[in-house]
Amino acid sequence: MEEKFVLKEEFIKQAQEISRGAELLPGGVKELAIKLQKSKETGKPIRVKLGMDPTRPDLHLGHTVVMKKLKKFQELGHQIVLLVGGATAMVGDPSGKSETRPALTKEQVEENAKTYFEQMSKVLDTSKAEVVNNADWLHPMKLTELLKLASNVTVAQMMTRDDFAKRYAEGKPIAIHEFFYPLMQAYDSVAIDADIELGGTDQRFNVLLGREIQTAYGKPNPQMVMLLPLIEGTDGLVKMSKTHPEHCISLTDSAKDMYGKLMSIPDTLILKYFSLLTDVTDEELKNIEERLKTENPRDIKMQLAYMITNEYNSDEDTKKAQEEFVNVVQNKGIPEDIETYKMTSEKNILDLLLELGFVASKGEAKRLIAGGGVKIDNEKISDTAFVVSVPQEAIIIQAGKRKFKKLEK
Repeated sequence: MEEKFVLKEEFIKQAQEISRGAELLPGGVKELAIKLQKSKETGKPIRVKLGMDPTRPDLHLGHTVVMKKLKKFQELGHQIVLLVGGATAMVGDPSGKSETRPALTKEQVEENAKTYFEQMSKVLDTSKAEVVNNADWLHPMKLTELLKLASNVTVAQMMTRDDFAKRYAEGKPIAIHEFFYPLMQAYDSVAIDADIELGGTDQRFNVLLGREIQTAYGKPNPQMVMLLPLIEGTDGLVKMSKTHPEHCISLTDSAKDMYGKLMSIPDTLILKYFSLLTDVTDEELKNIEERLKTENPRDIKMQLAYMITNEYNSDEDTKKAQEEFVNVVQNKGIPEDIETYKMTSEKNILDLLLELGFVASKGEAKRLIAGGGVKIDNEKISDTAFVVSVPQEAIIIQAGKRKFKKLEK
C-alpha cells in the first residue's frame, strides 16, 4: 500500500517566503511546498529556469526582483538554470510591444551578454548556476522539427495574447516570425527539463505555454510558473525599462546616482520597493507599513535608499552618497567633487545642457528650464535662448537637484 504523502509545515513556510509578492501557477503555495518537500526527500534539486534575452547590455533594479527569487532557491540547494536567449533575442520578444521589434544580430547578442553575469553576480552565485544558450538547440533545429513544434499551438491561441490582439484590432502588422518567439521560449523548457520557470507578469502567455509544450513532448509533471510583478521606475507610472532611461535605476549606476534616484521615487512606491527589492522579513514589512502612517515618508525612504544602494556598492560609497544627498538636496548645498568642463566658446543653454550630458534632448532641456530646474551660480535660467559666455572665473551650472558641473575657460 502506497504511503500517504504528508506535507510538512517547514516546506509550506519555505514556499511562502520564496513566493512573497509572486503569483504561482498552478496550485499556488501548496503546490510549490510539495515540490520543495519531494525534492528534499528524493535528493533531486528542483531545476529553476530564468530566460534572458540580452537585448541591452545592462540590468536594472527591475531585473533583481526575479534574481532575488533565484537566490532563495539557490540557498535551499536547488539548481538555477540561466538561459541566454541567443536564438530568441534574434527574433525579439513581442510581449507588451505595440509594433514588431527589430531582431538582433548574433554579434549584438554576444556583446550584450558579456556583462550580464557579472552584474547578476551582485545578487546570486552565478558560479553555481547552470548557464545555457538556446541557440545551441534552436539553431540546429530541422524544418520538420520546427513544424512539429508549431503544430502544438493554434493561431487562435496566439491571438489571445493582449499585444497581438491589440495590434490586430488596430490594423498594425504582426510578422509570422513573432509567433515563433513564445514557441521557442516554451521549447527551451523542454530542452532543459525545467521544473519551475520564473518571469515577469508580462511573460504570462510565454511561460504558461512552456507547460503545454512540455506536456506535448511527454513531460509527466510540467513546470510550475512563478510570475513576479513589474517594478515602476522613478516616475511611479511606467515600468522600469532602459527604454525610459530617465526613470531607470541601473545596477551599473554609481552609488551617488542610485541613492539619488531612489530618493526621487513617489512615496506610494516605498512599500513595494521594500517588499520586492530588499530582504526585509514579513514582520519588518508590516512595521514599515505602520510607520508610513505616522512618520515622514522621506525618513523611511532614506532607509530604503541606503539599504538598496549598499547592496550593490561599498559601505564607504553608500555613506558618501547619503551624506552628499543630504547636503545637496536637503540642505541645498553644492557637492564637493564637481567635475570641471572646459569652455572654449560661448554656447546656447540648450546646446550646453545637451553637451554636458544633463539631458537626452533639447526638448527635455526646455522642460527643465521651464520648470526652474536650471541654475548658474544659483541664479535660475528661464530663457531657452540664453547664451553662456566663456567664464573668466569658474562658475557652477546646476540641472535639477543633483547634476552639477564647474565651467572654466
